[in-house]
Amino acid sequence: MAVPSWLERLRAAGKTALVQDGKRKIHYLFEDGKEMAEEYDMKTGQLISRKWREKNTLGGTGKWQVEVGEPTSPFLGALESELITESSSNPIFMRKDTLSSFQWRIRNLPYPKEVYSVSVEEEQRCCVIRTTNKKYYKKFSIPDLDRYHLPLDAAALSFTHANNTLIITYQKPKEILAAEQQLQKELKKIKAANSGDGDCKTQ
Repeated sequence: MAVPSWLERLRAAGKTALVQDGKRKIHYLFEDGKEMAEEYDMKTGQLISRKWREKNTLGGTGKWQVEVGEPTSPFLGALESELITESSSNPIFMRKDTLSSFQWRIRNLPYPKEVYSVSVEEEQRCCVIRTTNKKYYKKFSIPDLDRYHLPLDAAALSFTHANNTLIITYQKPKEILAAEQQLQKELKKIKAANSGDGDCKTQ
């Protein structure tokens, strides 16, 4: 069974924790040098953001890549934030999970719901958004399923449209729900520094 392998990587990673503004922030450093930063809501345990960073070809630190959360994050530089602001009328694709599902929101899509179709491409391991008016097309993967080596299930996928926003929901498989529950128990054991206490505590 492949599920423990990702959990084992998380357990083996160096971790620091910080509690700030009602959020528990966890920083992971993996053996291969990759870094992952996550933020969780302290009250609900819900994932707010997840970002990745790895060394570039010259051995320096690369840019943070947002997997979950707002694309206009504090990790982005001022120039990138300005570029995002300037193109605010273009569709903005972002992932914002709930406790029971993976969820994506594409803002600035004014077309009615019947224009959209969302499907699973099992061989390519991705989901595809299409529009009958050919105005928007998007392929995206679900990295969590890849990390746990789980298949994509078309029955878990649904979508709705409101306020110029297309909302796509994929129900989390029971294997991931169980793994996330286990991880939350372990993350709570890490002694976290409070904001202003200096360096984060490391496990």
